[in-house]
Parts: sequence; C-alpha cells; structure tokens
Amino acid sequence: MVKFPHSAAVLLGALPVLDVFASVAAETARGRVAVLNGVPYYVGDIAVARIAEVALSAANLLPEVDVVPITVISSNSSSFTSSELDGVIANYLARDDVFSTSFLGAVYLSYTGSGSPVVEDESIAIAVDNHDTSLFFASPAYAVNASQSVIKACLTGELPNGPYFVSTKSGHVFEAHRLYEDTHYTFLEPAVSDGQGGYRVLSANIEVGHIPHVPFARWLTCTQGILGPSIAVPSRLYYTVTPEKPLAGLRMGVKDIFHVKGLRTSGGNRAYYSLYEPRNATGTAIQRLIDLGAVFVGKMGTVQFANGDRPTADWVDFHCPFNPRGDGYQVPSGSSSGPGAGIGAYEWLDIAIGSDTGGSMRGPAGAQGVYGNRPSTGAVDLDEVIPLCDGLDTTGVFARSAETWSRVVSVWYQDFGADYPSYPDKIFYPSASFGEDAVASSDARRVIEQFVSKFERFLGTNRTHVDVDATWNSTKPAGAPNTLQDMLHYTYGTLVSVYQWLHLGVPLFSDYAAKYDGRTPYINPGPLLRWNIGRERGQAGWDEAWANKTIFKNWWSGAAGFGAHNNDSCSDGIYIYPNSIGAPDYRDEYVG
Repeated sequence: MVKFPHSAAVLLGALPVLDVFASVAAETARGRVAVLNGVPYYVGDIAVARIAEVALSAANLLPEVDVVPITVISSNSSSFTSSELDGVIANYLARDDVFSTSFLGAVYLSYTGSGSPVVEDESIAIAVDNHDTSLFFASPAYAVNASQSVIKACLTGELPNGPYFVSTKSGHVFEAHRLYEDTHYTFLEPAVSDGQGGYRVLSANIEVGHIPHVPFARWLTCTQGILGPSIAVPSRLYYTVTPEKPLAGLRMGVKDIFHVKGLRTSGGNRAYYSLYEPRNATGTAIQRLIDLGAVFVGKMGTVQFANGDRPTADWVDFHCPFNPRGDGYQVPSGSSSGPGAGIGAYEWLDIAIGSDTGGSMRGPAGAQGVYGNRPSTGAVDLDEVIPLCDGLDTTGVFARSAETWSRVVSVWYQDFGADYPSYPDKIFYPSASFGEDAVASSDARRVIEQFVSKFERFLGTNRTHVDVDATWNSTKPAGAPNTLQDMLHYTYGTLVSVYQWLHLGVPLFSDYAAKYDGRTPYINPGPLLRWNIGRERGQAGWDEAWANKTIFKNWWSGAAGFGAHNNDSCSDGIYIYPNSIGAPDYRDEYVG
C-alpha cells in the first residue's frame, strides 16, 4: 500500500515541519535548498530526467511539498526482492556520503537485464514498511501483479544509481548535492555546472545553526554561515570509472588563478575579480581533468596572484585559509594555500589543483601533511592561467593518499607515458641541509633519518653525501660567477617580479584606470613589493636573471651536477632535501 507521511513541510510562506520529505526546502534564484534529517542539500534547477507518474501520484496528496527525495536503483535481477533492496541500500551507504536513508521516501527501480522481470510484491511491501518508503516506482519492464505497493512508471532519460530529488508538480528529477561547510576558509567561490560546459556560482549557502528555524520568504536564499560558504558535492554513485574517464567522480577544487568558463577569476585580488567579466573558456590543465571525469566544485584560496604573502598581515583582500594540522593556527604555506588546506581538512574533497613556481605546491603539501608535486615545466599547458613567470610556472595536484595522487598525475600530464625499467641507484644527500643548524628539532631529524634509511633499503643503495656549493666551485662553467650565492641570490626574485609586473601588473593597472577614472587597484603588500622591484629591474634585469638560471640548469643536468638524465631510470640519482620539518609557524606572528 502506498503511504504518505503524516505531515509535510510547507515550502513557501510558513515555518517548516521536519519530515522525511523535504524537511526544509527553500527556493533560491537558481534552485532549492532542502534539509533531510538535519543534512542540507542543494537541489538545483537543471532537470536530468522526468517521472511523470510522480506528479500524478503525489501532487494531490502532498499539495504543499515541492520536491521529494528519491532513490534510483538499477537491477538485472529477474525477481527483485526486499533482500536485494536491503543489499543495495547497504552498498549505497558504504560508498556515498550524499545518500542517506532519508532518500528512501521514494524509490524508482529500473531494469537492466533481459527477459520479463518481476517485483515480488509481498516482499517489497515489507521493505516499504521497514524503510518508511511512501512511493515505490518500477519501470514498465516489471510485472507488478496489480500491486498496491508498486507503481509502474516511465523514466525519460537514463539516470545513474543514487539519490535525487523529484518535483511533485512536474515529475522532473534533479541531482542531489550535499552542502558542506567550508570551515577552514579554503574556498573563495563554490560552483556548480551550468549544464552547458561551463559553471556558475553556487547560489545556495547554509546558515550555520539555524537551518531548522529559518523563516521562509518567496525568494529566500539561505545565507553564508560565519564559518564560510557552502560547497555542493554530488553523489559518488553517479560516476563509474572507465578507460575514458579514469578520474570519474573525483571531487576537485581549483586554485583561483585558473580561469574556468562561466566564472570570474580573482587571483586573490578583489579589484581583479570585479574588473574582468566571467571567463569564456576553461584552461587546458583544468579542462583536461574535467574531461577525464573529475568533478569541479569551486575556486580555492590563493596568495594574491600566486606570490608569497605572509599571514595574517599580508592577506588584506581575502583571509588566509586555516591549516587543519596542530592547533589549527599554523601557517598553511603558499601560494596554493586553499588547495593544500582544503585537502588536509576535508574528507569530502578528493583532489585540489594548485600551481608551483618557487614552492607553492611543495610548501602547502608539507605544512598540511599531504601529497603534492611540482612537475617539470611544460608537463601540462598553462593557458588561461594568471602567470607568475612563464618558463618557471607549473601545476600540480594535492591528495591525501599516494594512490589518488598517482592516479591523477599518470593521466593528467600528456607526456607521462614513459616507463623506465629501473629506479635510480644513487641518493644525493646534501649533508648541511640535514644538520642541527638546518633542522633544529631532534624529533624531526629522527623522522627524516628513518625515512632516508628506508629509502636506502628500497633502492638498494647508500646515500652519497654531497656539497652543492663546493661542487659548483670546482666544476662551474667558464665565465660563470664565482659562487652560487653570487649567481642565484637575486635570480628567482628578479624573474618573477619583472615577468609578473610586465605581463599582469601593467595591463591590470591600465585596464583598471580606463574603467575607474584613472584610479589604481589595491594590491597586497607582497605582490606590490615584487612589482616595484620588477619596475626597477625591467627587461634587462630579467634577461640577466634568465641567463643565470639557464647556466645553472645546464650545469645541474650535466655530468658535474646532480640531475643528469638516464634512459633506464629517468635520472642518475634522486636529490633529497627537507622541504618541511614540522616546526611551529603561527599565523599571528609576522616575520617580515
């Protein structure tokens, strides 16, 4: 027997009554916010299918309910029983954080086998009672034997298994997105698909601590909570990994220097965000991940224009994300601060994309204790990205597990296909970098030493103690500066300062002045200092710095250096150094 709840939530114009059906739902400008048993969901406004019979079955009996949760189940079983239903539910609960038993208020069963399937009516009737299911639909392929518990219904369009919402007025089906609070301020702008190959800003945010009691208005949007915006993530059940989609379903945040179609880019700067319109294209690096199946959920925080601001004083336009490690007040490092902190903080986020020019991936990876990489330059195209320095800029991925990290990089970088038959047989160990002066903590030194020892055993070799400065002094190219300090002290700073000033600062100032009566945009202290240096040193300074960088690169990759190529093992050896040592670094201590 089809049964309905004793009470249902009034969606507009009244206070809600909590119930399994849309316990709280409110219209937003682009979709709805619904709350099921205290968990908020974004319903959206893009229909993915339709079940016309829902409107016929529910509209008159639930006149005040706009949408109801529904679970889609596909089965190839010729006889669908309550035990199979229980198994499916257990599987969904184990695999997905969006699905819950609240979505069993309605069920749609589709058949993927051959032959003439049957729904065991008496068995399903028991399951309907056990799971408090009010509407049980089955595709026309099923014989239902004049069931009072099962309604035959047509689903227009194919749907993956999982939780959805369905309109009681039209029968249109919408994907369910769970709303998570960004409690560590790692996101700048949450986003959802616009259904046309681009994205739009998520218009639904949850109000922390007040969801069950928020009064309704006709165009209510639940407001941003004090702990940050809400991020909408779709059900993991919607996605199946295939050879064409090896990253299917991986939820992905992206550092807000990468342009994404339909969204503005901030680069961590409010003036830049306001000045330029939403983008017409997504850059190659991000689009490739999307094409491989990754699910983009929003833009994440960055040090302004991928530079090196120090929290908290230098972070003027936007607040620095919070590092989840330790006591929660450690510096998250940068410039990929949001992606690094987000992966460290949230189990519901699978990967985050950042950039690295002088350490912007490696620093946050170490500070948050996650996996992150700086690949070789050119590993993936960097069009549609705010630049720091072309020729040095790269992009990497953060992940909490080596398996996920490897899964992404092995398909993301276009030329990653090379397979080497052996590992390098040398470990280059710069002794001065591991001593007490460099690593003050004895605990840290012990952990590092344990790792190096295990690394030696894995490669079947012993470390080679090296001194880079001494090696340079004795093998440097003719005409090169006497010491590495002489040659490289200003090299990196000059390269990034001049390049970004000429290729970002100059056009930004010009465009801003043209639109705003000659005024100049506000720039945070860190990038402003660098841009002033860029003005002073100019193209001539950049040319000299690039020449020095090239001299060093050629030396490092040659026979005298430590990065020589090897056809069997990629490189002759592996150079290791302590990038992060776990020392306290508080965000309220300004060090320059």
